[in-house]
Amino acid sequence: MSPGEVVTAFIRAVEAKDLDGALALVADDCIYDNVPMGAVAGPDAIRATLGGFLGSATAVEWVIHHQVEQGDVVMNARVDRFEIGGRWLELPVAGVFEVRDGRLHLWRDYFDLGTFTSQLQG
Repeated sequence: MSPGEVVTAFIRAVEAKDLDGALALVADDCIYDNVPMGAVAGPDAIRATLGGFLGSATAVEWVIHHQVEQGDVVMNARVDRFEIGGRWLELPVAGVFEVRDGRLHLWRDYFDLGTFTSQLQG
């Protein structure tokens, strides 16, 4: 798979709430930098962080509006949608991924934390 295909497969697994499938595409030394919240390293920490987001959601959609790939770097502009408590929370995200040997070595998401938390409260 190309780096862009790896990222797309990862996102599809997340949307299906298939943590095992998503983490199969993550390198052992992968860094997940959820910029406003901080970085974690390795599949176990990524599982714990991502599981927290997915655990309370009855459905997940990550709508990719644009995705570009140059070498091992993939960047996308997307809206991450989580159905929680019968309503959809939407979060505009800019994602940066580094893919080597068919696995993610870096996943960095930029978003406004206030946009997310205000939807959780409201």
